[in-house]
Amino acid sequence: SERCARCPDKEWPNENKDQCITKTEEFLTFANDMMSVFFSTISVLIFLVTLLILGVFITYRDSPIVRANNRNLSFLLLVSIKLSFLSVFLFLGRPVDITCMLRIITFGITFSIAVSSLLAKTIMVCVAFKATKPGSTWRKWVGAKLSYSVVLFCSSIQIIICMTWLAISPPFQELDLHTYPGTIIIQCNEGSAIGFYSVIGYMGLLAAVSFVLAFLARTLPDSFNEAKYITFSMLLFCSVWITMIPAYLSTKGKTTVCVEIFAILTSSAGLLACIFLPKCYTILFTPEMNTKSHLLGNRIGSVILH
Repeated sequence: SERCARCPDKEWPNENKDQCITKTEEFLTFANDMMSVFFSTISVLIFLVTLLILGVFITYRDSPIVRANNRNLSFLLLVSIKLSFLSVFLFLGRPVDITCMLRIITFGITFSIAVSSLLAKTIMVCVAFKATKPGSTWRKWVGAKLSYSVVLFCSSIQIIICMTWLAISPPFQELDLHTYPGTIIIQCNEGSAIGFYSVIGYMGLLAAVSFVLAFLARTLPDSFNEAKYITFSMLLFCSVWITMIPAYLSTKGKTTVCVEIFAILTSSAGLLACIFLPKCYTILFTPEMNTKSHLLGNRIGSVILH
């Protein structure tokens, strides 16, 4: 009788069962996967759009609509959105330990900065409305220090969560040899599920707080009130990441990576479209609304501009 021997873990038998051959490696690669080309193309195109919008805001940085909506926070938000689009490239190619860790750091921190900036913008709108009332003591809180403090504090918590995760149980490259016969799935293992869900959960908490405050502030009388745009952007942001979690848990390998990239691109593009496209339209196509006299017609905008 023939004597059978088990193939090594990274090999499997051929059709005749008389020789061990190397298993096929599976990961998202430019060489033989059109999804990589598609995602990278979309990422680059929207990155260029973000760069163009940043150029418009820098060119018109002294215009009332840019100043009234806290231009420094707008610049910070645009930079974080740009970085989120570039972070897509960390998800493409063969995963290794360092890229697995960089994915988490880049993704967690850039989105926290973006959502913190929107939270700071919403808080500033609410404070400015309080400051318009006669004899209000809220006027002393209107200024850059409050908004910068909000962004710094909220972002620092996420940085601490990420650093703790990396110190205790960082993500690493994992070889899945058993899910699909003849295939080695090369993927990133989160290392600590608690760390992963802590990052996602904290980002969701920031987005939820921003959504609630923006929803409450959306009816405040201000021509340049961003609250309604922040409400839409946070609603889209939360919807994307809530639907991403079950899809993430039910997929393997490069399909999981595609889910992550799709969530990053969709949520980033949503922030860009909801927050900045209306302003760009006003700046470029309805300049009569981008005037100090129009702004002074409402009290909130005049307080922020001042």
